[in-house]
Amino acid sequence: MKTQFLTIATIFTLALGTVTSTYAAVNNNDNNEVSTVLKNVSKINKIELHGNVELFVSDGTADQVKVYNKYYSESALVQSENGVLRISSYTDKKLVVWVTANDLQAIVANDNSQVKSFGTLAKLDIEVTLNNTASADLNLDAYKASINVNDRAKANISGNVNDYSLKQDQSATVNHSTLATVNGSKTITNIPVKANNAELAIL
Repeated sequence: MKTQFLTIATIFTLALGTVTSTYAAVNNNDNNEVSTVLKNVSKINKIELHGNVELFVSDGTADQVKVYNKYYSESALVQSENGVLRISSYTDKKLVVWVTANDLQAIVANDNSQVKSFGTLAKLDIEVTLNNTASADLNLDAYKASINVNDRAKANISGNVNDYSLKQDQSATVNHSTLATVNGSKTITNIPVKANNAELAIL
């Protein structure tokens, strides 16, 4: 078990530049749940996910990053730099992370990552971008929300948004049937163009 805790500590690395230094507090309860709380992480305004990550995000007066796992490997990385929290994991099992943020403005999920709100996210302005096969299940209470769903990503958006903007690829899936909006716009991109017979003859 001690070896496992040491392995957990090795995944939090310091990059060159202005990367925020972090240290981990490891908790282990009777249910054998291992969680790691990152310290000295603050002013998170953007979260980027790569690989196989499951993110739970919530509002709070103080920023906190808590990682739940018993299977850490060196392929997992959590890094904070200039307000951007980057979380990456390329193992078969999802890296589960809970982030509490006071001033979150943007989320970008790539690959097979998942984003879920824990409670309602109350934001003045938030932008969410989903790429590849990423997915999001978000309950919002926002003045402005911009949702970009690309490739074969999926989004389930609920709650209340005054100014709602959705941009999605035709191959993406978006459910916002339980979202109440005052002003809303929707743009569908990457629509296949069907050539007529005359155009095919020219080709």
